[in-house]
Amino acid sequence: MSLQSFGFFGFLLVVAAVYLHLPRRWQSPFLLAASWIFYAMAMPSMLPVTIAIAVFTYLCGRALAGRHKTAALRVGVVGLLAILAFFKYNGAFAGLAGWQAVAMPLGISFYSFAAIAYLIDAARGDCEVETSFLDCALFLNFFATVTQGPICRAGDLLPQLKAEHRFDAARTVSALRLMALGLFKLVAVSDVLGVLVDEVFPNYHNYGGPMLLLGAVAYTFQLYFNFSGYSEVARAVGLFLGLKLPENFKTPFFATNFSGFWSRWHISFSSWLQDYLFMPLAWADLSGVTRGRLQRLPAEVCVFTVFFVSGFWHGNTLPFVVWGLLQACYRLGEELLHRRFGKPKKKAPARVVRAKRVVVFALWTVSMVFFRVGSAPAGSMTVGDAFGYLAGWFRGWAPARFAGELYSAVYTAFYANTIMVVAYYAFLLAVLALAFYLDTRRAFTYKNKPSEVALAGEKHRWVVYYLLVICLLAGYIMQSGGFGNAGFGMYAGF
Repeated sequence: MSLQSFGFFGFLLVVAAVYLHLPRRWQSPFLLAASWIFYAMAMPSMLPVTIAIAVFTYLCGRALAGRHKTAALRVGVVGLLAILAFFKYNGAFAGLAGWQAVAMPLGISFYSFAAIAYLIDAARGDCEVETSFLDCALFLNFFATVTQGPICRAGDLLPQLKAEHRFDAARTVSALRLMALGLFKLVAVSDVLGVLVDEVFPNYHNYGGPMLLLGAVAYTFQLYFNFSGYSEVARAVGLFLGLKLPENFKTPFFATNFSGFWSRWHISFSSWLQDYLFMPLAWADLSGVTRGRLQRLPAEVCVFTVFFVSGFWHGNTLPFVVWGLLQACYRLGEELLHRRFGKPKKKAPARVVRAKRVVVFALWTVSMVFFRVGSAPAGSMTVGDAFGYLAGWFRGWAPARFAGELYSAVYTAFYANTIMVVAYYAFLLAVLALAFYLDTRRAFTYKNKPSEVALAGEKHRWVVYYLLVICLLAGYIMQSGGFGNAGFGMYAGF
């Protein structure tokens, strides 16, 4: 039951109707039960693991209030990382000495990182140690965030879970706006782009450069609209119930450098890396280890480590490692350029700003080829395929070949009908135009205010609402006719 399924809408309606009318003392237990039911419907065999991690986190948190605070923190953080590493990487040993790979629990990275952040923040005194197991478990297992984030901070969400929540008309209207936008991105944009992407990448040997370049750009957009759409649906669910969840995306493709890009892309994850990996590395005192020769790690080493870990977190295969290394090179190269030529002017000419955005997007798209290859079913594609895909960009640039491949790719992957091929591309262009119009308005007119605020401020917002709903319904019809939805989101497997 994904957040874009019709079954989920019924589930949410029932949960919200009951939750918002319960006495305060019953709201958290009910919402936790609903969250565990949601998870059990998604991956029943792994619900005990999810509950066990919640119990472990709660006990370690309570131990922070005792005399052995440092030991409790170390046990908690190391234990959570060990559990996460086992489930993410045990498949690498499949076949050795009869070892059978153990499936990874849905969303384990997201609630494990939330648990680690909670323990560190509680140890630092940035948030209170949670004394209620129900609230601690709900913080980690809330059904809107448990499968794909955003990664919440205990100091922000736990106090909200303890408050009483009732129906609020204005808040519900904002939630509906956000839900419509998120579902539009998921169903009408990302899933439709997936038709083209899923045909081109596995069969890249059969296509020329223009089609392969189009496939890479399509995947870049597919991942963005899938993950940002899912994050907005999760935030909408929170608003329905009176909870404010963190934003996860802020129009990243308008960034003019990679520092800005990562402050707008998967914000809850990049800020987690900043606070719990980069800062501890940057401020670590090495004088005792190096006998005074080195006080601090160079900033370049810290940046490289963060992005390498980011790549390895996504997967232990070479495509993800290369993806992480590319991000490190982009970020370090940017810093070296700033040192050599100085930081860019805040008010650069428009043509310079546009050129920078194009360069950032082009480099990001190159890295997305490795990301897509790493995300393919195990054993189906390797890092060699990623390099082969990129090499294919330089062959077969005849316009007639490109036109034929445009037609055949969708004809093969979608309906085997010429009219439907034309309709597919027309619909795709229309939804991309609407999606980027809204992103542009949010970035420049509303200065990256939350999506629901930007939507509410549109002069012709009702026209936009109708377009979102019409495109969304068309996307659902296309799914039932030609392809399935993306399940729990493209990031649910990380």
